[in-house]
Amino acid sequence: MKTKSRNDVMISFYDPRFDAELRAFQLPEEQQKFTGMPDKSLETASADPNRFPIVILSSDIPVGFFILHKGTDIKPFTQNPRAMLLRAFSINHKHQGRGYAKQALLQLPDFVSMHFPEIDEIVLAVNEKNIAAKQLYEKSGFQDLGERRTGPIGMQYILQYPLNK
Repeated sequence: MKTKSRNDVMISFYDPRFDAELRAFQLPEEQQKFTGMPDKSLETASADPNRFPIVILSSDIPVGFFILHKGTDIKPFTQNPRAMLLRAFSINHKHQGRGYAKQALLQLPDFVSMHFPEIDEIVLAVNEKNIAAKQLYEKSGFQDLGERRTGPIGMQYILQYPLNK
C-alpha cells in the first residue's frame, strides 16, 4: 500500500522489484556513519518480523529507504510499548537535495496510522553531530523532549512524534 504526496513522492512497503536500485544505493562516507545502507538493513529485516522495510519512491523509482521497527527490541529508545522506531533513514546521494526526505517524513504519520493502528508514537535517534538530519526531522514534526542515549558513534538525540489517535 502506497501513500501519495505532491511531486509524485510516496512511501511504500518494500517490494523485491526495487532490489537493483536499492543495492546500487550510494551515500558519501560522512553520511554512511550515521545510517544503515539498504542492502544490510534488508538483510536484518528479513530475519526480524518486527522490522518493516519502506521505500521512498519518486515516479515509481526508489530514491530513499528506511526501516520501521516495533516490539521489545526498541526499548533502548523508548519505554512506550506502542511506539515505532524509525531507523536507517536515507536518500540515495544522486537524489538528495530535491525534498524527497521531507516529503516522506511528512507522509510518515499517516502511513504508520493506516498500517499500524496500534502505534501511537514514532521515535528516532539522531547523532548529535548530524545537525542537518536533526533539523530536517524537527521541521517534519518530530520533537526533542530532552531524551538522550549513547549510540555506536556518540551521543544521540531521541526525537518523538506523537500520533493523534
